[in-house]
Amino acid sequence: MSRLLTLGAPVGALLFTIAWAVLGAVSPGYRLFDLVIAPYSPISQPVSGLGLGVTGPWMNSAFVISGILVVLGAVGVSLAWPNAQLRRTVLVLTGLGGAGMILDGIFTLESVMLHLLGFLLAAPVASVGFIVAAAALRRSWSRTSVALFVLGPLALVLFAVFMVIFDPYSAGNNAGVAGLVQRVLITVVLTGQSVLGFAAFAARREPARAVTPQRDSMTLPVSGSTGADVCS
Repeated sequence: MSRLLTLGAPVGALLFTIAWAVLGAVSPGYRLFDLVIAPYSPISQPVSGLGLGVTGPWMNSAFVISGILVVLGAVGVSLAWPNAQLRRTVLVLTGLGGAGMILDGIFTLESVMLHLLGFLLAAPVASVGFIVAAAALRRSWSRTSVALFVLGPLALVLFAVFMVIFDPYSAGNNAGVAGLVQRVLITVVLTGQSVLGFAAFAARREPARAVTPQRDSMTLPVSGSTGADVCS
């Protein structure tokens, strides 16, 4: 059961990606307070915009379910952690990423501050967790460590770029590329969660049992011994 927990993050990542891709393609737009934003542009609009309007129930459900799976995945990773170094720190940081997704599913863009808090937990906080994990795993899970050393800083750079270029008014007019940058950011973060999950899944694979050949009950006589020696 604990091994299956490690797959929580990859499954949650896949579910969330399918949700924003499909709903972003079919969304006619949404209303934010008194502002009607239509049509919906995946290039300009944030993913959270799908949490409002007709796509709202579906997107918010994806936020919550995917977040729960990411949290379970973080628990599974901690159980498979190869050493005690920074295990709790990584569990908390990556688990908070899933908690942030849950928070964003409960509190939409109309609850601005709580929704922003969820985004901060889901993206930059989890990304710091990847860097910490990379440092702790450099000797035991070396390939995973290299991947996380790339994904963590890349996610932080994308987060900074998004925060600089995102303008609610421009997004409301379907101008700019902030939505595209955010989607790349989300993909990188969820990839980091998935890398940890797959590494833990592989680490918890039970080793094959070695087959020990059975020894004969009788001892063959060595050179120079007699049958009486064998039977004695």
